[in-house]
Amino acid sequence: MSKSIITVVGKDQVGIIAKVCTYLADNDVNILDISQTIVDGFFNMMMIADADGSAKEFRALSLELEELGKKMGCIIKLQREEIFNSMQRI
Repeated sequence: MSKSIITVVGKDQVGIIAKVCTYLADNDVNILDISQTIVDGFFNMMMIADADGSAKEFRALSLELEELGKKMGCIIKLQREEIFNSMQRI
């Protein structure tokens, strides 16, 4: 299993979690852990997911999540765990 990190940031609105989770479920991406918070009207969510079961390539998932974020007025990023960990060390 290779873990991926999904981050979602944007102005709070109804359905953010539902839309992201529906996309992931429709693409056989398993959510392993999830944390979300709202601070002064801004939504922030971080998920750890396993995309190994998806028929789509990682790049396609990443681009589609970015597009979903644009439609919702949020920023959604999908990163491989090792890249995320490396960025946190810099």
